[in-house]
Amino acid sequence: MMAEKPVPFHVLYCGICGLPAEYCEFGPDFGKCKPWLIQNAPQLYPDLIQDSNSKEVDRVSDQLQSSSITDGTGPSGSSVSKQEPVKRLPGGKIKKKEKLEVIIEKVTRNKRKSITTIKGLELFGIKLSDASKKLGKKFATGASVVKGPTEKDQVDVQGDIAYDIVEFITDTWPDVPETAIYFIEDGKKVPAV
Repeated sequence: MMAEKPVPFHVLYCGICGLPAEYCEFGPDFGKCKPWLIQNAPQLYPDLIQDSNSKEVDRVSDQLQSSSITDGTGPSGSSVSKQEPVKRLPGGKIKKKEKLEVIIEKVTRNKRKSITTIKGLELFGIKLSDASKKLGKKFATGASVVKGPTEKDQVDVQGDIAYDIVEFITDTWPDVPETAIYFIEDGKKVPAV
């Protein structure tokens, strides 16, 4: 007697998030997945069909009540501006916008040697390789572009040049305002101005 061959199990994957359909509700975009699930996997979520029908009726009636014929402007007479889409990271976390600021930090190594680290120049459209060349020439030291602890590029300059760096940055790159430059002293962010 021969053993029966096992029949492979067919798994339905969501067309929106890519998770198996029965796990969609645990994903980051369940709201976007609902219409797809109602259409393609109604047997998995029968309560969604009932909820969506009643919510759809409520939504359409609310829209009809609040709608009026206008010239394409908002209620205050100004045109309606589109909100910027919120960037989401995996897991549904919202990505924060980076602040436009340059952070200068002095790191001491081997008691007498120090390195001045400059972070955030790239946010102002400055090429970090060009910045490191200019800094190295101006202060007659070694300067290089390295990956920082947060996996972002930063400029490392040998020596303690924090005393002149603010004036040099604002003179060389006028796009960087002096109010956007900060020092890190004793673990605290201090404005350079």
